[in-house]
Amino acid sequence: MGAGHDHGHAHGGSPGGTATAAYRGRLRAALGITLTVMVVEIVGGVLADSLALVADAAHMATDALGLGMALLAIHFAGRPATGRRTFGYARAEILAALANCLLLLGVGGYVLFEAVDRFVTPAGTEGGLAVWFGVVGLVANTVSLGLLMRGQAESLNVRGAFLEVAADALGSVGVIVAALVIVTTGWQAADPIASLVIGLMIVPRTVRLLRETLDVLLEAAPKGVDMEEVRSHILALEGVEDVHDLHAWTITSGMPVLSAHVVVSSEVLNAIGHEKMLHELQGCLGVHFDVEHCTFQLEPGGHAEHEARLCH
Repeated sequence: MGAGHDHGHAHGGSPGGTATAAYRGRLRAALGITLTVMVVEIVGGVLADSLALVADAAHMATDALGLGMALLAIHFAGRPATGRRTFGYARAEILAALANCLLLLGVGGYVLFEAVDRFVTPAGTEGGLAVWFGVVGLVANTVSLGLLMRGQAESLNVRGAFLEVAADALGSVGVIVAALVIVTTGWQAADPIASLVIGLMIVPRTVRLLRETLDVLLEAAPKGVDMEEVRSHILALEGVEDVHDLHAWTITSGMPVLSAHVVVSSEVLNAIGHEKMLHELQGCLGVHFDVEHCTFQLEPGGHAEHEARLCH
């Protein structure tokens, strides 16, 4: 390593310890519940001729696929890093979240289309039967929400699953309300209206999750990390003259990363040494920001100009 250069590392959890991995058991339980309710609602939708039940079952199928992808992503994310993939397969979780978003958008569009078609061609929905199947779906979704409540604050994948189950729970409420309206008034339009509501619940939540997922893939600064504030904190350390090539991004949920070239006066470096300077930088960011994996290159004053001349 050349004179005036050094790298400091503060390592966060390994890929196998990503935020989603901590909730593997809960995801498996939610997957089992989702698959069961999906089958029940498909049967109920066919027997009661209820589009709302079929729409909720279709969303359940997407939930099941999303949960399965999340569990598969955990498996890949736990594989060790290699010389080619230096962060291992941690980013697989984010790719699964992206695929989940695209599937949700597709299901939402399908439900909206079918609901509009039912206004044109009304169906004879059996309200009493639909009520009971709707209640089964609501109870099961409530259990799944309880399983995923804590993890949704820590992992995009778990949050995606949580939002899907939450939309399903609201969808089940819509199914029940629509079925009760049909039972009490005979108004068949209640079923496609409930289906429209389910579709409109799916799309906005999915767009928000998609935006967060794309931010990770486009290596935007981690949520809650103000880069100008980070720069100010680094510059406030004694002896720091400048900071450049400052970058922060997220590998996967719970794994933010930061790197920077920090220009330090030669007098301070000679007085306290590189190791102490690195500890101060890491301590500063560790106290003020939730970034555990940091890489710093220390440079004496004038080094940036020297590098620029070499590049030209």
